[in-house]
Amino acid sequence: MSRRGIEKSEKKNAEAEGLSRAVEALKKGEVIVFPTETFYGLGADALNEAAVEQVFSLKGRDPRNPLPLIIAKPEMLDSVASEVPPLAGKLARRFWPGPLTLVLPARLGLPAPLLNSEGGVGVRVSSHPAARGLAEKLTHPITATSANPSGKEPARTIAEARAYFSGKVGFFLDGGRLEGKKGSTVVEVAGDKLRIIREGEIPSIELEKACLS
Repeated sequence: MSRRGIEKSEKKNAEAEGLSRAVEALKKGEVIVFPTETFYGLGADALNEAAVEQVFSLKGRDPRNPLPLIIAKPEMLDSVASEVPPLAGKLARRFWPGPLTLVLPARLGLPAPLLNSEGGVGVRVSSHPAARGLAEKLTHPITATSANPSGKEPARTIAEARAYFSGKVGFFLDGGRLEGKKGSTVVEVAGDKLRIIREGEIPSIELEKACLS
C-alpha cells in the first residue's frame, strides 16, 4: 500500500475509534463535544433526562429555551415527533441532511426540557457524517446545542470547545475547523403553516421557494 493509502487508512481508523468512544460516553449518560455542519455541539442522549439536564447546566442555558435534536435519518422522526405534517415532510426532503431544524409536535415521553411551551420539539438530520453517525450508533437522537456557554461565541475548533469545557465533558470528538457562520435555521410547522423562529444558514427566501414548489 502507498504512503498515501496508509495515511488514509489510519485516518479512517482513527475516526472510527473516536466515534466509538464518543458513543460509549453517550451510553454512560455523559455529555460530549462533537462536530456538526455549523458549529461544535454539546451532545447527550436525548432520551436520558439526567444527561439532558447536564447539558443545560454546562451551558448555563435558560430552561425555558429547549434543546434541538439531531437524528441519523428521517426514519427516526417517529422517535421524537407525534406527527409530521406534509409541509414538514416536503421541507425535510428538500433540505435534509442540512442545517434546517423543524419544530414538530413531540411524541409522549420525551424529556420535558426538550419541549417548547406548545409541546413542540426541534429536530434535524445533520449533513456532518460524525453527527449522523453518533445518532445512528446510539440509536437515539442526540442534543445539538452549540458548544459554548450561553452568551459566548460558538466553538468552530476543538481547541475553542476545550477552552470552554475541558474537564467537564466525557469526550471531545475532533472534526477539524468548522466553517459555519450561523446556526441552523429553525422553523415551526403546524399543518400547512410555516413560522420562521430563527433564520440561520438557510435563508428564509429558500424556504419560501421550497414551500411553493
